[in-house]
Amino acid sequence: MITLQEFLAHVRSGALIEAGSPEHAFMHGAAQDALRVTAELNGGYRTPDEVRALLSELTGTEVDPSVTVFPPFSSEFGKNLRLGRDVFINMGCRFQDTGGITIGDGSLIGHGSTLTTLNHGVDPAHRGDMQPAPVVLGRSVWLGASVTVVPGVTIGDGAIVGAGAVVTKDVPANGIVAGVPARLIRMTGFEAAAD
Repeated sequence: MITLQEFLAHVRSGALIEAGSPEHAFMHGAAQDALRVTAELNGGYRTPDEVRALLSELTGTEVDPSVTVFPPFSSEFGKNLRLGRDVFINMGCRFQDTGGITIGDGSLIGHGSTLTTLNHGVDPAHRGDMQPAPVVLGRSVWLGASVTVVPGVTIGDGAIVGAGAVVTKDVPANGIVAGVPARLIRMTGFEAAAD
């Protein structure tokens, strides 16, 4: 059996997770732990402090006291999710963080949004294989309701993604994108403030 650190190094290198491999088995085992924690998170009312404690257990890192998540919230792995300070995640969000999700300080995630980090193999004989690619949201990003972000996308500081958009390409800092697939509409006219 491989360790979490070995698995994360494999994923961060962009290496394929082959169906039936030790990495694949590790991923499925880790998913059981994430499902247990998210079931507890979503199983009844939790105070903001209880939510953060469960998120810290899910991610394996201390979640900043300024983070707010409104359950229900789903994550199928948890240990490759990093949340900055002053992050707000609204109800019903689904994060597939096996390939890595980073959310920068001050970002807002609209309800029902989905962030994905794994693509399946195109060849039907290898459909169970998965290619990891991280999703990165910069500082002060705003995702509207029901946004989908696909693997490998980076959304720059201060960007806005319109409700219902499917983001398939990188978004420039301070850009406003919308649509399916998301396209640049205009720039915000503001610069995201640095710390």
